[in-house]
Amino acid sequence: MIVTLPNKKVTITGMSGFVGSNLKNYLENTYEVESLSVRYLSDQKFEIKTDVLIHLAGKAHDLKKVSSPSDYYEANYELTKQLFDGFLNSDARIFIFMSTVKAVADKVDGILTENFVSDPKTHYGIAKNQAEKYILSKKLPQGKQVYILRPCMIHGPGNKGNLNLLYKLVEKGLPWPLAAFDNQRSFLSIANLCFIIKEIVEKENVESGIYNLADDQFLSTNELVNILSSVSNKKNLQIAVPKIIINNLAIIGDLVRFPLNTETIQKLTENYKVSNEKIKLAIGIEQLPITAQSGIEKTIKSFIEK
Repeated sequence: MIVTLPNKKVTITGMSGFVGSNLKNYLENTYEVESLSVRYLSDQKFEIKTDVLIHLAGKAHDLKKVSSPSDYYEANYELTKQLFDGFLNSDARIFIFMSTVKAVADKVDGILTENFVSDPKTHYGIAKNQAEKYILSKKLPQGKQVYILRPCMIHGPGNKGNLNLLYKLVEKGLPWPLAAFDNQRSFLSIANLCFIIKEIVEKENVESGIYNLADDQFLSTNELVNILSSVSNKKNLQIAVPKIIINNLAIIGDLVRFPLNTETIQKLTENYKVSNEKIKLAIGIEQLPITAQSGIEKTIKSFIEK
């Protein structure tokens, strides 16, 4: 039997960010939602006074590579430890930690499930993985529940991530030169993310643990370009430049610091498929409310409407 408990008090760290602001808007019609401003201090202890603590705050992956390793470990590991200790010593019942699939793997063969052995390669992923391990190392007092959520790439209206960069290419009428690469990867609509979190907060029978978060369908980068072109009413220009030529250009790009380099090619053409079957089973649904394509279309429309 599923029991819903209204009028919970929900506290969110990182509420001014993209995910936090969307989650606030999604939850505030049902719950009392408040923000908790946090940053790491070595001698800090938190007194948690809420029913549900959703920890979103942290340092995101730095694409410009100007952050020091200590920035990641303080923001994503040490701060999480302090908050979780505060949760354990409080009357709060639910702790939700926003981790990442990058805490498990930077590259995926097959489909990423929660059973994969973690082997993160970046300071961002390692710090998140350390936070996960700390949370899992603690015995939960009776009545408390803990959820470690591992989303893949999140998108939605207002998001300024990689989809926006791809949109600019299509919007300028530039051809997509990597059509020869046929990849499959997972995305996560902010609407689906908010839906899942609300389901966890409402239902009393969701088992504590680690859950991957992703949309139901996989999309290739070529399919993304198709969707971008269709929604923005631009001609779909795709060129299948031979892979050997692209890879050689990428090697040159590494040497002369050109935007087309091996790291860029990997991000645009890699396979990164994520299973969401465990979380759907846990919250008792067969499919998420928003399809991958409709979520992408909504995100792209927000770029056009600006």
